[in-house]
Amino acid sequence: MPFAGHAAMQRYLNRNGDSGVVAYELGPASIAVRFVDGSVYVYDAGRPGAEQVDEMKRLAQAGRGLSGYISRCVQQNFAKKLR
Repeated sequence: MPFAGHAAMQRYLNRNGDSGVVAYELGPASIAVRFVDGSVYVYDAGRPGAEQVDEMKRLAQAGRGLSGYISRCVQQNFAKKLR
């Protein structure tokens, strides 16, 4: 089951060196993001939407820009908070 225990989370590369994101996990139509404060949020096709999730996945895999994108474009529009 995705996001259970966060064992499958990958470390975010943080190529800019100042990200608030530390790890992420990709699902078929979703992404879970762990932030420096330990909180974990899930974003999916319902919230904030498939286009935004696809962009978040791209940024996560690139290791750059994910935290800024969430701050600018997604904000509090998440599907659920796990932690």
